[in-house]
Formats: sequence, structure tokens, C-alpha cells
Amino acid sequence: MARLGLGDAWRCLFANDFDPMKAAAYRSNFGNDHLREGDVWKLSAADLPGSADLAWASSPCQDFSLAGTRAGLNGGRSSAFFGFWRLMEELSREGRAPRVVVIENVVGLLTSHGGADFITLCRCLAELGYMFGVLELDAARFLPQSRPRIFVIATRAPPKSDLLAIEPVRPFHSRRVVTAANSLPKDLRKLWLWWKLSFPPSANETIRENLDDENDVSWFPQEKTDHILSLLAESHLEKLDRARQLGGEQIATVFRRMRKEDGKKVQRAELRFDGTAGCIRTPRGGSSRQLILSVNETGVRVRHLSPTEGARLMGLGPEYKLPPKKTAALRVIGDGVVVPVVRFLADNILERLVLEDSTENDEQPDRHLAYAR
Repeated sequence: MARLGLGDAWRCLFANDFDPMKAAAYRSNFGNDHLREGDVWKLSAADLPGSADLAWASSPCQDFSLAGTRAGLNGGRSSAFFGFWRLMEELSREGRAPRVVVIENVVGLLTSHGGADFITLCRCLAELGYMFGVLELDAARFLPQSRPRIFVIATRAPPKSDLLAIEPVRPFHSRRVVTAANSLPKDLRKLWLWWKLSFPPSANETIRENLDDENDVSWFPQEKTDHILSLLAESHLEKLDRARQLGGEQIATVFRRMRKEDGKKVQRAELRFDGTAGCIRTPRGGSSRQLILSVNETGVRVRHLSPTEGARLMGLGPEYKLPPKKTAALRVIGDGVVVPVVRFLADNILERLVLEDSTENDEQPDRHLAYAR
């Protein structure tokens, strides 16, 4: 999805994924000439051709996520970052370090282990001669899905002043981004960049415009619907009642979460009628699958969010080939990055960094992408 967001002006030199299912999805959409399936730790710089303008890393987020174990950069899954960075170090020794590096992850990266993991990440960038800054973007500014993510953008060449802000700018530099920046040691703080972004136009679609045709969906039987409704807390039952009184069909998204009540953990279903889906996650366990609820004067219906609906909420077009099995398709979607968010970053920062650096060095602006996951 990072590749789709970058668009046709970029050429992919190399892609890597450890997951066979995700690698198969990549092949079905982009071919196999530059994809290496397998553990990033088993790769060397010799496997990466040429000199890339950009290296993009989206390492597994579970060890940074608030919903995960918070194991940090040394966690079993997120250690993929260090495998990726080892390749960047090898490329640097060969004089082939990418001009720009983007590291995308959940916002929990900023606070993992009290901020120590983020400092380690910045230290890695600094040791290879990169300056860096962080942007926090929520996909809800582009399409109807709430999906906050951070993007660490690092460059080896000093950016022109029109790419930089003098001070933090909300919402891209959220309170947690500012706190993380101010918590860096002095030597790293000197390398910090406040990236400047224009404000994207407000998303003009709601979840309703992204739903499948009624003839293509299957609603839960009444017994299962009643079970979901039994998980609603009083405040959400009141939401449901107000929606029913509005008349006509009202659409909500539903997510099941564990909440503490009276000292005990209980599962609750939570509704949002604001036209925006919650963050789409991978279907690890049935409760992580997001639901669609429809209510009108005659009753309530509930069903799963479908893979095609999830794909739309990630900015994927109908031409994108999803895995045929629902669980596999939802895994691809839930671990992805939102396409229009990447496009926004490419337009505002990435392409300008690469083109400016190419012009200064009298090179042709032949842009490439090296991607590790």
C-alpha cells in the first residue's frame, strides 16, 4: 500500500515480507521480479540492487501498539526493524545509503519503554548521518477510518527551508510528538526537523458511501445480533435508542473491547455513529473484527465489515486484488498503511526531498523505492 500511495512516478527496486500470505498478495498485484519473501535478517546489501532514493520500513506494530504486549524494539516481531536497519548500515558502508528513510508505525512507538525505544531509533538514524522528524497523521482526514499513525521521515541532505516549520504545528505535531522530541538527548535534538505540511481537504465521505451493496452482504441471525447488543454498556444503549428515534436507517460501526468494571475485565461492544470506522485491525480472534450495525424503526441488524469494505477504507481501488479468503484479505488490509496518506506525504515532502537533492547533484530525478517490512 506504500507503493500504491507513492504512485507511478516511483520505481520499486526491492520489496520484502516475511509473511507468505502477504507476499502472495503483493505478487498478485505487482509481480515477483523484485520481491524477496523471507526473514529480513537473512538478507544482505548484495540482495538490494542499485542506489535507492527512498527506503520505507513498516515493521510489525504489535510490540508498539497499545493493544499489544509493548515489548518494544527488542520484541520478537518488531526486531524486524533492526534487521532492516542492518541493511541500511551495510548500504551506507558501500556508499549506497538511501537519501530518505521513512519508518511508519503506531503512535505507541513514541512512548514504548518510557520513550527509550524512540531514542534508540533516533540514535540509529543519527549514526548514519540522517536528520529526522516525526509526523502524526490520522487517516480520518482522508477517508472514513480513524487510524492514527506516526511517520518518521529522515534525510541525509539538509532540506530547504520551505519544507520546514519553525515550531510544532498541530495536528501533525501532536502533544505526544512534541513530548518525544523534547525528551531526546541534546545531540539528537540538534538533528530534529519540524516537517511542514499543508492541511489536506476534509474527507467528504462517510462509512455509508463505502459499504457493499445490500445484496452482497450477510447479516447475523437474530441470536447473534442479540448477543452483540447484550455487550453494550448503558451509554451505548442510549446511543442506539437515540439513533432509532431519528428515523430512517442509521449506520454505526461496532468494536468489541475489554473494559474494567468493578475491578473485573468484561467484554463490551462500543458504537460510533459519527460516520467513521474505528481502526481496522487484523482478525486475530473473532472479537478484533469490526462490525456494521444498521438501526431503524423496525429493528437492529449487525454483520461483519467485509474485506472489500475494509479495502475501500484503506484507500484501495477495485482493481486491487485481495486474497480470496476473508481472513487472509483482512490480514492484508489490517496490517497496511492508508494509500492516500502515503500520497499526501509523497506530494508534500518525499518527492520534493528527492527532486531537490537530485537537482543539486546534477542527476536525473529517477526516483526509486526500497521497501522492507
